[in-house]
Amino acid sequence: MKEKNHTTISTPEMEGKNHTRPSAWSWIPTLYFAEGLPYVVVMTLSVIMYKRFDISNTDIALYTGWLYLPWVIKPLWSPFVDLLKTKRWWITIMQLLVGGGFAAIAFTLHLPHMLQVTLAFFWLMAFASATHDIAADGFYMLALDEKQQAYFVGIRSTFYRISTIAGQGLLVILAGVLEDSTGSIPLAWSITFMVMSGLFIGLFLYHRYILPRPDSDCATAANTTARGIFTGFARTFVTFFKKPHAISAIAFMLLYRLPEAFLVKMTNPFLLDPVEKGGMGLSTAQIGIATGTLGVLGLTIGGIIGGLCASHGGLRRWLWPMMWSLTLPNFVYVYMAYTHPAFWIIDICIFVEQFGYGFGFTAYMLFLIHYADGESKTAHYALCTAFMALGMMLPGMAAGWLQELVGYRMFFVCIMLFCLITIAVCSCVKIDKPQETKKEDE
Repeated sequence: MKEKNHTTISTPEMEGKNHTRPSAWSWIPTLYFAEGLPYVVVMTLSVIMYKRFDISNTDIALYTGWLYLPWVIKPLWSPFVDLLKTKRWWITIMQLLVGGGFAAIAFTLHLPHMLQVTLAFFWLMAFASATHDIAADGFYMLALDEKQQAYFVGIRSTFYRISTIAGQGLLVILAGVLEDSTGSIPLAWSITFMVMSGLFIGLFLYHRYILPRPDSDCATAANTTARGIFTGFARTFVTFFKKPHAISAIAFMLLYRLPEAFLVKMTNPFLLDPVEKGGMGLSTAQIGIATGTLGVLGLTIGGIIGGLCASHGGLRRWLWPMMWSLTLPNFVYVYMAYTHPAFWIIDICIFVEQFGYGFGFTAYMLFLIHYADGESKTAHYALCTAFMALGMMLPGMAAGWLQELVGYRMFFVCIMLFCLITIAVCSCVKIDKPQETKKEDE
């Protein structure tokens, strides 16, 4: 009896659970760092690397744009992640596969057909990362109650974005320093990818030990049959598209980040290209410093403030302020393209843009959680993020073509015009107050 009383003690991270578990602070930061890093490597770090190998902007945007596809089609296998094994199992196994993918890229950068071979491994790593996303987001909703989910949404978003900056900041600095010290671009990037491989093997071992084992996760994986899998698969799609206001919600998922979808593909080429081509003429290491110092600070502060604001008033209150924060700071790229400022001013511009992004992206994440709530929330959340990925994939594939057609200056002006579409979808989206505030059945 005494033992039973001990296992039902409630803490902020264990409320409503029936056995002792690690603090959510011990696994949420590392889990979402692990979720974000492969994504930024596949979608952003690859752009910088291929640019250093003298591949054109059009080819870079087109080929790396296709790498979004696993995140777009992941709902096709999300029900299997929901029903087979536990989400904890999927998380750890995918982290191990991603670590292996990093090592494979490191060993193939010296091959004659480097582009084709590394793209193949990026593809495989993208599929593993997309599967990891499904499991990690579902695990987050199973291991925490609704109040804890709202509390940690800013934390998870912040560490996801810290991993983004680590990928395009600290790792780029490392690659740049290695380029200068070794005199070999392939060797420098091979060492960088080996470092990432070791990091992910460490995350795999840590999460095998530290991740809790919620009863709801074990229950989901139990009593699974082939008929149940396919029935659940079909039901997932039907119930998703029958949700209230589905059309406006999907439009919001696709278009809220439209300006960013174009911007993100050309940011690093813009910073790397010489001034005579309209770029900033920065070195690899300088890009890492610019995005990995003040950029990290701005993104972190913006994400934390966004989470705190969202916990006091919710999405209905903060949608419009966060939308303006996401779109208006993009103007700094128009300013940089027309003025070619000093390096310290570039740092400030990146800080402003990243702060606005960190604050504004919070609304997007809250909306995905809000819309996915209810039956099959893990699979529905995967569908939401698939629409998010599609909204990034299609514009990103055309970004290089558009930039080379009109030049960097007009490209960034076009991005400011695309902000009008973000405003339009925010005007149309519906956020039902009862859904936002309802209690989750325990």
